[in-house]
Amino acid sequence: MPVRLDVDDHIARVTIDRPDVLNAIDQAAEDELQGIWQRIEHDPNIRVVVLTGTGDRAFCAGADMKSGGTSGLEYWAMPRLGGFGGIALRETLDVPVIARVNGHALGGGFEMMLGCDIVVAAEEATFGLPEPRVGRLPLDGGMTLLARQIPFRHAMALLLTGRRIKASEALRLGIVNEVVPRANLDAAVTRWIDDVLACAPLSLRAIKQMVRRTAHLAAADAQAQRLPALVEALRSRDAEEGVRAFREKRPPVWEGR
Repeated sequence: MPVRLDVDDHIARVTIDRPDVLNAIDQAAEDELQGIWQRIEHDPNIRVVVLTGTGDRAFCAGADMKSGGTSGLEYWAMPRLGGFGGIALRETLDVPVIARVNGHALGGGFEMMLGCDIVVAAEEATFGLPEPRVGRLPLDGGMTLLARQIPFRHAMALLLTGRRIKASEALRLGIVNEVVPRANLDAAVTRWIDDVLACAPLSLRAIKQMVRRTAHLAAADAQAQRLPALVEALRSRDAEEGVRAFREKRPPVWEGR
């Protein structure tokens, strides 16, 4: 399979498994990813997702340009729910997603990373949207997400040059949360996973749903929204458990309900 899904102890690990092409995404991998995200969305036992690629060279090098002969217009017209890889622009995935960037995150791979919530990168990782250098466009989230996540001048400098930056610069720009030596990458990701799992899962779903689905609104209008995940979290047994555990000076035991 071009993409692997492993679920254990509330953690879903999604791994793009095409190292021979730098984990580039062809149609089969795209279809597989769409199915995986839908499965995760419908599994309330999953509390955190880790997205990564196989090997040490690439997280994802974007679209597999050798796998098809579609024109730019044809590609633009093709339906791709949720943007590149089904994750770049996905608004229905309320569980937190951590990107484990083990190598190059380019083109669509960069867009997939922009669709994640937390990003941990190896020191050797690089980032870029090289599409204009081959006469194409970052159609699946790059043009619409980057300038919303980092300052305008920095975003435009990347978009209008197609240049590639190192992990250290990505950290400085706020594109990633943490950069570590490759040998420490898994330990760093585990630390982030543990911090996420320490929180009530319904609270996190409500927070992500509120942030993702109200970004276009003024703060006061966003505050007035009564989104389903918000109501569910406030009514949950975990809301009572958290306060009880705090008073009893013990770790909470989350049920996810």
